[in-house]
Amino acid sequence: MLVDQDTALTCAHVVRVPDAVMWVEFAENSEIEAVSARVPPGGWLVEGHGEGEGGEDVAVLRLDSPRPQARPARLETALWGGMEVSATGYAEGFDDGMSLWGRIGGVSGERVQLDAVTKAEVVRRGFSGAAVCTRPGEGRPARVVGLVVSWRGDMGELLPENNRLAFSYLIPVARIAELSPVVEELSGPDAWDHGFEERLSRWFGDPDEEPVKITVVPPGSGKRRSLRHLLHRADLVYRGGGSSRPDLADHALGHIAFPPGRYLAYWDWLLGTGPRPDRTPGRPELTPGPPPASAADHIPFAAPVSGRGVTVVVDGLDEEPEPGPLIELLARLRSFGFRALLVFRHEGGTGWTAARDVLLGPALLAHADALLVRLERAEFSRAVRHGVVDSASLGSLTETADRRRSERRRIDETIDPQQRLARSRELIRTLRADLRRSGDRG
Repeated sequence: MLVDQDTALTCAHVVRVPDAVMWVEFAENSEIEAVSARVPPGGWLVEGHGEGEGGEDVAVLRLDSPRPQARPARLETALWGGMEVSATGYAEGFDDGMSLWGRIGGVSGERVQLDAVTKAEVVRRGFSGAAVCTRPGEGRPARVVGLVVSWRGDMGELLPENNRLAFSYLIPVARIAELSPVVEELSGPDAWDHGFEERLSRWFGDPDEEPVKITVVPPGSGKRRSLRHLLHRADLVYRGGGSSRPDLADHALGHIAFPPGRYLAYWDWLLGTGPRPDRTPGRPELTPGPPPASAADHIPFAAPVSGRGVTVVVDGLDEEPEPGPLIELLARLRSFGFRALLVFRHEGGTGWTAARDVLLGPALLAHADALLVRLERAEFSRAVRHGVVDSASLGSLTETADRRRSERRRIDETIDPQQRLARSRELIRTLRADLRRSGDRG
């Protein structure tokens, strides 16, 4: 089972020898590439016992390259008798996997008995190293409480059903955590920030979310670990203090459809070393995605290659020695509809105020303006469909949008930056609700 993007757990008797190179496949998600793995120092948790003889039988595997696309197991150290659990294995003849249910028996000792409903549901070869999972509850996903290690039958027959009595056995996560600092850290209450994961997943997946998002992710926190598993969803990742702006500009231009022969003009402009590219005479203008922060930022004859906004993550903006030029580059990318996630190590870190005033504030207002245009169109289209467009009704066709425009104007009159942000976000939430009621699908 995968426990983070770099680490998996299995039985030591599956690996056989501590210097083996294993091939890890993701049987439940064929889109994730298989990867080689090996036991790192301190990962061989065996005390001289063989399969079925008791003692530890666990190997920690370090993947040779990370797999953040795979969802890691949620580890749970609590375990009690009678808990309903399941395990999925790949026994001979069941290449697509088979899942078995049972209940936790006695919880004393290093190995815990797992009672199956029938002997046919006792684990067998092909289950070693499988995660033993709790039954999902209301709003609570399954947790992994242990690792399948063996089964035993009272008559020594090869199949559980050929014995009079047969039981499965697991090693609890709590015991593995005692043996492995890695598992101890990953099974702690602060190992992950799942609420943050859900919010950030929504942001990546929904282009109607705020186009610029600022978040604080302290080093070494569960929030940090959760972020690492989501960075693969970004089109571009910039490491504060470690990446280069010219590289970011170059990679960003790979996502922008610009006129032939104009690469250097756009590259120079993005880096602030050249003027804004001019309009090419006689060619139609393309609209670059969502409305820019201002009309002056509109760049003719260039648009995102994909139909959606390109996502940039700046991981550690306050670790950038000079954040100002980077923020200006991001502001220019906003004119092409790029979305930006700005990650700070500490609240109020270097570049915080500039990111708020140059990127976040204008982006929220531009997003509100775009939603207002959509709401007006949706209201007018609905009126046309219902046949209410006449001289007497024209004034009330976009009544809701007109009210929202008044709220938008009040934001322009607000002096305090924090109040402007709060009111912008509130207006965006209101507009999204209005659009859902109007049947708008974006």
